[in-house]
Amino acid sequence: MSKLTHFNEQGAVHMVDVGSKAITHRVAVASGKIAMQPETLALIQSGDNKKGDVLGIARTAGIMASKKTADLVPLCHPLSLTHADIELNIDEASSSITCIAKTETDGKTGVEMEALTAVQITLLTIYDMCKAVDRGMTMSEIKLLEKSGGKSGDWKE
Repeated sequence: MSKLTHFNEQGAVHMVDVGSKAITHRVAVASGKIAMQPETLALIQSGDNKKGDVLGIARTAGIMASKKTADLVPLCHPLSLTHADIELNIDEASSSITCIAKTETDGKTGVEMEALTAVQITLLTIYDMCKAVDRGMTMSEIKLLEKSGGKSGDWKE
């Protein structure tokens, strides 16, 4: 197991120095799920939510969040993303929506945190827009699915 990189030799927290790392194309894919009452899912699908297009607004929120990750996670490097995409898949059988976020950059550090942040905010936006009718929604299974690029190479769940 590798050591934790956000602590220096004295044990103090620090931002990892990526200055000498090579610029490479980096991609990360993360996912998560929100489960709800069947009536809530039907309301989302019908487009009758008073606040508007739930999935469209959630998708936009996730993309926006991916660009703001460094403002939310203290030791995360600010990145210039070259691409961010949010896919939302409805599963009527389990009355849930799965979010898959893909982020990309050409840079010196990875985009895993951006993909994970995009998933979390997408799901939170769905919750926020539907909480008036279903406060029991649950978010789960938030995880990194894969990453590529950089010194550590490719990783897949």
